[in-house]
Amino acid sequence: MPLTFVTGLVDAVSYLGLGHVFVANMTGNVAFLGFSLAGAKSLSLWASALAIAAFVVGAWSESRIARLLPAGPVGLFRVVVAAHAVLVACAAAVAFASGATHTGTRAALIALLGCGMGLQNAVVRKLAVPDLTTTVLTLTVTGLASDRPERATARRLLSVAAILAGALTGAALELHAGAAWALGTAALVLAAVAAVPAS
Repeated sequence: MPLTFVTGLVDAVSYLGLGHVFVANMTGNVAFLGFSLAGAKSLSLWASALAIAAFVVGAWSESRIARLLPAGPVGLFRVVVAAHAVLVACAAAVAFASGATHTGTRAALIALLGCGMGLQNAVVRKLAVPDLTTTVLTLTVTGLASDRPERATARRLLSVAAILAGALTGAALELHAGAAWALGTAALVLAAVAAVPAS
């Protein structure tokens, strides 16, 4: 659930502060890419394309880490989440030093955050916990609406609540304190997850 919370945090920053682009929700970016190609002026073609490319690089990097570090799924998870924390901490430092108004700074933030979310999604996918997603909620909401209440219902509801809480927290910090605070919070959550000892 903490990783789902982080998704809401970073997507709040990217959508509200980096020009209507997602760094975690690739479905949204592919749609935005289509809208931009059709001539929508309020969306950025380069930002959506960069977010998708950075996410792909992150997901690809997870598979390389897995080959270099045969530490089992739990060890791999901790290493990848720690790497994600470092990327988000770097993004927080960039946002603190430069804000998010210049195109170069926005590009750096999108690249760092998109790569981190690609890492996160790839490692969570390998863990394959049923009905527990850290990014996409469409199937989760579909399951809540169409399936009878069961054990999976609680996990689905927790996923929805976690991303909502993350989005609310991220938006509040982005709008009232700045991106650096929201990203710093995300980095701390990730670092805490990475530091939890294996059971």
